[in-house]
Amino acid sequence: MVSVVWRNIPTVLTVEELLDKAFSKAKKAGDAVVDKDRTFRTRKQMTRMVGSAGDSLSSTLLMWVRRWPSLDKMSRFDVAMVEAAVGCDYYRQSLGACQWAAQKCVEISQQNAKKLRRMVNLPPMHESRREAYGRICSIMGRIEKNLDFLRDARDTLRTLPMIDSTEPCLVVAGAPNVGKSALIASMSSGKPEIAAYPFTTRKLHVGHFVDRRIKYQLVDTPGLLDRPMEERNQIEMQAIAALEHVGDLCLFLMDPSETGGTSLEVQTNLLNEVASLLPQTPLVVIDGKGDLIEDIDAEEWAEVCKMEAALNEDPEGPIPEIRNPATGHLVISATEPAGIERLRYEIIERIGEMRETDPLSLPENWHIRDDSV
Repeated sequence: MVSVVWRNIPTVLTVEELLDKAFSKAKKAGDAVVDKDRTFRTRKQMTRMVGSAGDSLSSTLLMWVRRWPSLDKMSRFDVAMVEAAVGCDYYRQSLGACQWAAQKCVEISQQNAKKLRRMVNLPPMHESRREAYGRICSIMGRIEKNLDFLRDARDTLRTLPMIDSTEPCLVVAGAPNVGKSALIASMSSGKPEIAAYPFTTRKLHVGHFVDRRIKYQLVDTPGLLDRPMEERNQIEMQAIAALEHVGDLCLFLMDPSETGGTSLEVQTNLLNEVASLLPQTPLVVIDGKGDLIEDIDAEEWAEVCKMEAALNEDPEGPIPEIRNPATGHLVISATEPAGIERLRYEIIERIGEMRETDPLSLPENWHIRDDSV
């Protein structure tokens, strides 16, 4: 299923802008009518003016309904992101209101045209056109709040990430300020904002690295807090949506030094919760900020940093590895850097084992021509 390109969502106009645009086209359509008979000319003018206004509004509203992504055609991840960002019920209701208004505008123009065919006096013709305009304005007024919602939702949805479901995806989770953004920045082309205070990440960032023509996507999630689901805010719900629906592998980053402001107890509780959310997703726990972990020998750490730096000149050299003796977890530091290449290697190996398939097998639902018929 193709991911939604959120930045392609069209702009939604206000009711006033829509009506001004429609009535301006209607006036031009009326002025274009030519007929020597005044009665016939007026009837045609009034019919075309209302018809043009109705068609203009209807086509614009239906264009929005068509070009805004359908919830029924989205991936589970995208649906979860919409729910977390703006709410699926409001999203569906607002697009439905646009479709309803488009149909009503066309109905009003058709009813007006039918009424005008029976008229022979000029004043009732003008009155019919004004009445139709009034009804159209009333219809548009009833969906004003829906258009306001869509306009605000567009600004929010355009900031959501685009995840390619055909490529491996790794979700980086952990408590606030444990170094998730720094890890993403050091491993991939993504450049998330990095700062020394909690909750720097206000939305999901996606970076990637490429190995053997396979693009590995890394999703940097906002820091999750150790608290009940119903108390979580919109940013945290986006992170949970990423955890539940897109991760082939979840990297959970711990901060054993506790310099990020979150105790190990709270981090462990959060780790257990993430594990319960992802019973089918492999979970890799990493200890970050290795330069601040007291249990690691300083000389051993310096040697790992030296070997990591040497990989820049000789990519085929040995990949250093260091583990926390207290936990057994792979230790990294995005600032040194150290352990990053070992983590990258392990990610590639784990994903390769998970995605190993028969090279001669065809994709699901692939059409096969039967020449025997």
